Amino acid sequence: MYALVDGNNFYVSCERVFRPALNRCPVVVLSNNDGCAIARSNEAKDLGIKMGAPYFQIKHLEITDGLVALSANFALYGDMSERMMSLAAGLGPEQEIYSIDESFITLHGVRDVTRRAWAIRDRIARGVGIPCGIGIGPTKTLAKLANAIAKDAERKPGSYPAHLARVCNLAEISRLELQAILEQTHIGAVWGIGKRISNDLNAAGIANVWQLTQADLGTIRRRWSVVLERTVRELRGESCIALEDAPPPKKMIACTRSFGHPVEDLGPLIEAVSEYASRAAEKLRRQRGLAGQVQVFAHTSPFRPGPRFSRSIVVPLLRPTADTTLIVRSAIEGLRRIYEEGYELIKAGVILLDISDGTIQQNELDLGETYRDRSALYGALDKINLRYGRGTLHLASTGLEPGSARWGMRQERRTPRYTTNINEIPIARC
Repeated sequence: MYALVDGNNFYVSCERVFRPALNRCPVVVLSNNDGCAIARSNEAKDLGIKMGAPYFQIKHLEITDGLVALSANFALYGDMSERMMSLAAGLGPEQEIYSIDESFITLHGVRDVTRRAWAIRDRIARGVGIPCGIGIGPTKTLAKLANAIAKDAERKPGSYPAHLARVCNLAEISRLELQAILEQTHIGAVWGIGKRISNDLNAAGIANVWQLTQADLGTIRRRWSVVLERTVRELRGESCIALEDAPPPKKMIACTRSFGHPVEDLGPLIEAVSEYASRAAEKLRRQRGLAGQVQVFAHTSPFRPGPRFSRSIVVPLLRPTADTTLIVRSAIEGLRRIYEEGYELIKAGVILLDISDGTIQQNELDLGETYRDRSALYGALDKINLRYGRGTLHLASTGLEPGSARWGMRQERRTPRYTTNINEIPIARC
């Protein structure tokens, strides 16, 4: 048995912890540079605001419907997530943190699962202030589906039986009731089934989850994929996706940002790319990896008038490395190759490719430049920046004050920031 604990409208819920006046108000949290909505309260969803809606398209709702738009505060959300996950871990013996607001938990040996799930949900609400939905099922896919049912049953009364709201345990309902629930659930609600596959399944006469569970596995595998076959098996109660105790290392690491204002000159662009490459290298060292290639790109806004520019280039490294200096140097070299004057660039980024395990090194003949292992140096730099704040120590090419230059992101919070220190908030113990 598995449980999925998911914070409802997580970013918005984090903001409401510090500003209870936002309760019952339509609230959205905006992405970097306040570009689009990345989290919505239930009240905002009722206004018809879609996930990813550009802010300029919904700005008028601040006047007509009292919408509150907030700039994202990812440092706060990360701290709140850690507190929430520490309490959710009390539900079962093993935990897989799937995302910032979701975690899978195994329930092997847990007695009275539903009652314990309600107790953990109440503990998270009292200790952290985040409302949660908990879905329980014999597989991870069914637990994910049960979580979606628990949320819809609470937010949309009548869509599902009321006793499934907030905590939904599919293992405790009768087979007839389970069939009725799956028949009224669209296949788009299933974990891993996107819009394209959903449309293909609809064209084949499969419109709801129950019909998908009754489909022939051989046909699913031949016409679609082994991955979809595995999803169908999971929906039938056959566990095919194991719990991951630790997330697998990333095969690609990207650091991309939109600029606060359009950038035309090469100097500010080099500062921005140097900053992004430095952050990407820090993430690479965190997973103890080495990068073999560096990709850098820049482009103009597709929504602004004027000439268009969109280019990228991949710069191979002499040998796999996590050295910030070498990665930044390669990123700047690539940027110089693709840069052209006369364009108002709005976004740039650095992507580390061909990532390998840092514990495995390929020896080579000493026929060229001598390799200097500076992992200890940059490990010390990472520790200093972790203790005293990002950017305390940085490469000169990032500018005197990284993030404060013209290319830095806007953070125009539309309401005053809270002043409470997250570390001063007591946390309930399991």
